[in-house]
Amino acid sequence: MHQPEPLLLLPGLMCDKTVWAPVIPLIAHAVDCQVVDHGTADSLPRMAEQLLHKAPARFALAGHSMGARVALEVVRQAPERVSRIALLDTGYLPLAPGDAGRVEQDKRQQMLHIARTQGVRSMASAWVQGMVHPQRLSDVALIEAIVAMFACKSADIFEAQIRALLARPDARPVLQSLNVPTLIACGDQDAWAPLAQHQAMHALVPHARLSVFADAGHMAPMEQAHAVADALLQWLAA
Repeated sequence: MHQPEPLLLLPGLMCDKTVWAPVIPLIAHAVDCQVVDHGTADSLPRMAEQLLHKAPARFALAGHSMGARVALEVVRQAPERVSRIALLDTGYLPLAPGDAGRVEQDKRQQMLHIARTQGVRSMASAWVQGMVHPQRLSDVALIEAIVAMFACKSADIFEAQIRALLARPDARPVLQSLNVPTLIACGDQDAWAPLAQHQAMHALVPHARLSVFADAGHMAPMEQAHAVADALLQWLAA
């Protein structure tokens, strides 16, 4: 498969190359993979600007969770540079108005409070409970990989990324504008960004491929790397 444009892989909240590490060896024969670092940016548009400043002239994008929201911001800012886009375990709506939005803000601030008072590792140990398939909570290696990845980042970065997510733009217009090969995918047990949310995104991008990863939660690339890699390879070949 001739795939000249490199694939930029975008991690989510408090994540880094670790989240993509199980997938990259399975797709590296088909595409040059580069993992993006959001640094200390505290808005999704700023994260997109940083990416565009460093990125090649034209590229493919695959984002996980917050990273997929950044990918949509990249398309908003420079659609002509994006050859294809994959959106994994993510969402598209802005912060809900009223009580629902306040509940989300409170939950995120509670996690930040844990990170500030008990350390990022303690916060991650609590956070991960809802982030993987329930049967994987006893997978010591997987849980430690996720917690250790979070622990590499500071509470200040956590606060910056929370700020970015709470101010997230409505991505519906971007989704409706997509005219490149598009993959929308999630774990079947993703409690944070459920399947119904991805089906709603798919309805906005009818030509997109919708993939569901069996026995995976929100951290699908780490939980079911082979299934994620297969979906990405099909999308790269589209």
